Amino acid sequence: MQKRNLSFAQLFNLSFGFFGVQIAYALQSANISRIFATLGADPHQLSFFWFLPPLMGMIVQPIIGILSDKTWFGKIFGRRKFYLLVGALIAVVVMVLLPNAGDFTFEQRVMLGLNSAMWFGLFSLMFLDTSINIAMQPFKMMVGDMVNEEQKGKAYAIQSALCNAGSVVGYLFPIFFTWIGIANEAPEGVIPDSVKWSFYCGAAILILCSLYTFAVVREMDPKEYAEFHGLNKKKEETEENTANTGRIVRAFITVGLVQFFCWAAFLYMWTYSNGALAINCFGWDGINAKDIAFQDAGNWVGVVFCVQAVGSLIWAAFLPKLEHWLGNKGAYAVSLVVGALGFISIYFVGDLAPQYDATIVTDGVATTSTITLVLLKSKYVVWGSYLLIGAAWAAMLALPFTIITNAISGSKYMGALLGLFNCTICIPQIVASFSGKPLLNYAYTYTPANPQAGMLILAGILLLCGAACVFLIKEKE
Repeated sequence: MQKRNLSFAQLFNLSFGFFGVQIAYALQSANISRIFATLGADPHQLSFFWFLPPLMGMIVQPIIGILSDKTWFGKIFGRRKFYLLVGALIAVVVMVLLPNAGDFTFEQRVMLGLNSAMWFGLFSLMFLDTSINIAMQPFKMMVGDMVNEEQKGKAYAIQSALCNAGSVVGYLFPIFFTWIGIANEAPEGVIPDSVKWSFYCGAAILILCSLYTFAVVREMDPKEYAEFHGLNKKKEETEENTANTGRIVRAFITVGLVQFFCWAAFLYMWTYSNGALAINCFGWDGINAKDIAFQDAGNWVGVVFCVQAVGSLIWAAFLPKLEHWLGNKGAYAVSLVVGALGFISIYFVGDLAPQYDATIVTDGVATTSTITLVLLKSKYVVWGSYLLIGAAWAAMLALPFTIITNAISGSKYMGALLGLFNCTICIPQIVASFSGKPLLNYAYTYTPANPQAGMLILAGILLLCGAACVFLIKEKE
């Protein structure tokens, strides 16, 4: 079967629903720590709440891949679209419920250190991330299913652009609603209306975008799919599978090691950016989460995460030239080092801007003055830090996926293998979430002025470790 090229509109339609899914994911990433801190969690508990999203991703994505590889629901629901629609519908319901966790009347019992509102929020988060993963995986697989090798780079570039565009919208929603007059403060234990309306609008966009892709995309039936991918050719299949298995295992182990350090670093960014910026840039006392300084910092986190997404877009445009000059591995390592510098620099902005004692001699009299780098006192300087972090994010979205898809090219288990590869994203986040509490205790010792910013220094160190491990990867010959 001739693998015809798809038009730009067809490639765009394949991934358009991903825009809505990414808005939901961005709202989750930027606001979960804020929501649970508002519900009463202390900083030592925050990383605990972050183990659920990667855990659900590790469980759900391989299952969706395996099931959708083997099923066909007819022309209307197709192979992957059925799961896309189910995931989107569940996500919409949970996105309406989650930000209202503080409004429901619960028994005032505390179990395992969590009050009832936090338990409700925890289970809502579990269902939200499960549904996001159900909706997200089909978009990745549909490109693999329906796009030929010549156009896959273009198709994934479109998907990446929609991903970053969705992130920008999701991150900016809370500060936009605050700007138009919706309250950014609420009684103790209640989520502000600016966050609630962000989730409501995100839910509406998610379902509309998903319904659009569901309506306009026609998946290949099983016969077309088999012809398109050459699955009817049985000759020498066993020998090929044996050779492919070794290549796939090597790629999963070496890329997975880099992924471990990278995704642990970003888990700490999502967890501790709110508290770090609240102390450094807004004068928060580090204790009272209903303080307007903490809530304003929560909006600002959406802005800086948006800046990170813009930085990712800019670096992604530059990345092909970097790959040409340095090769895939060189470009990968440089990107991670740039991102590490961004993480580490966050500690030194705002109220923790470097100060120096300087001796000034006037008319023979020496006086000592403290000089502060005033430029670094501005909250806007942190934009530079997150722009640098965007370089690492761009590489993490593109280069590991390129290496892995090359390794599994031609496999009839594309969906299952991509789902399994997702474990290299999920496992490091789970490990990081459970190690967050003891590591934060160390941060209180070594960076007492702002322990949560100290965790971002650790994130930078983790990215440097990931950059070193890049050179263990053996690319497909």
